[in-house]
Amino acid sequence: MMGVIEGTIVWSNIIVLLALGLTMTYITTAVPNFAQASFAVVGSYIALTLLRFIGLDPYLSIPLTFIIGGLIGVSTYYIALKPLIKRKASIEMLMIATLAWDLILFGIIGAYSEILGSLTKRTETLFVFTNLDFEVYGLPGRLIVSTMLVLLTIIGLYLLLYKTKFGIALRASMENPSLAEAMGINVENTRLFSWFISGSLACMAGSILPYLQEIVPQTGYFLIVSIFAASIVGGLYHIAGALIGGYIIGVSESLFTYLLSMLFGPGVLVYGKVISLIIMIIAILIIPRGVTGTDLWRRLEKWLNL
Repeated sequence: MMGVIEGTIVWSNIIVLLALGLTMTYITTAVPNFAQASFAVVGSYIALTLLRFIGLDPYLSIPLTFIIGGLIGVSTYYIALKPLIKRKASIEMLMIATLAWDLILFGIIGAYSEILGSLTKRTETLFVFTNLDFEVYGLPGRLIVSTMLVLLTIIGLYLLLYKTKFGIALRASMENPSLAEAMGINVENTRLFSWFISGSLACMAGSILPYLQEIVPQTGYFLIVSIFAASIVGGLYHIAGALIGGYIIGVSESLFTYLLSMLFGPGVLVYGKVISLIIMIIAILIIPRGVTGTDLWRRLEKWLNL
């Protein structure tokens, strides 16, 4: 049971990192990024490449995947979205653009896995890092590292958003871009920053993901449901929503699915995403703006002076 709880926490941490990126880009550009999960798979393959060619431990590759992921996020904004935004494209067109970008990334990942396999003489279309993990007092490295990354990310974003001038400008751009621009705030810079962070967090999560499960080029298609469910349940209009929704969905998919499998057999495990979809539908019906869109959350925010 301890292994299940540990896996649940790690999975939830990964979903939180991915949902944070999705929420930030949604708030600043009003576009749900369908390529968010593919960013994570790119991070997995970056870590794999560094491991194969220079023997770098995947945990040590996280700083580099953070930077490369940020560049991928910014490239996504510049190539797929900015030209359309300039032409006053509708939100639906921007959504289709991120979906098209996701398909492009999927094709690139698939082709790259084949090329990498031919260079390393291994099957790189499926890989895991579980045998490379370490332990500290019986705690696996994936639990320690993923938890530390979530804590550092939350603390970093809090200090940035609430303790710096850029954070004030960023929050103003999130709440009312037109008014922020009229006040002299460079909204374009805030968008670039949010897309950089989105790609960075996704690739960091992708570096840890192979310690938890097998990675294939199609992994993104299985991840995207969990990411959207987490952001929607927590609330797409608030950064804290990704944190709350990430743990709600992570625990539901892992722990609840495991408990159901104990009652009805292991066949239930393949339907973990159904639980996420059910929770998401219930949230949309009861609290359309998510947990952070409720009166209770607004009172809590006021009490904390956020």
